[in-house]
Amino acid sequence: MNLEKVVFGFFILLSATLNFGFVLGDIGNPEYHHFWELFAAIVVNLIATVLKFGDRTHIGAVHLASSLVALLQLGAAALAWFFVSRTAGDAPLTPSQMASIVSLAAGALLANVVSVVIMVVETTLQRR
Repeated sequence: MNLEKVVFGFFILLSATLNFGFVLGDIGNPEYHHFWELFAAIVVNLIATVLKFGDRTHIGAVHLASSLVALLQLGAAALAWFFVSRTAGDAPLTPSQMASIVSLAAGALLANVVSVVIMVVETTLQRR
């Protein structure tokens, strides 16, 4: 068993599952979406992106592109949450504000799903 591939697969799957966990729930209800879960998704996606830099193949380029898209979407969601919470003061997030944040994270989830599919296809095509 190749430990490098295990670590790579671990972070790819963990980034997708953390992102899914954040997106899951009523899109406009802030009680279902926690800031720290979004933060964890960003950190793990960042680690997964760094792990993808070593691959020089075409599939590796698509892997990296999907990871960069996920980071961009999650970063936009975090920035939206930051600016909305700063302008609202102590008021809770409105359903439309939360829906915008979760929608951005859902875009990242789609990019993570693409990355997982690429990883599974690449694994099945690889010969011993």
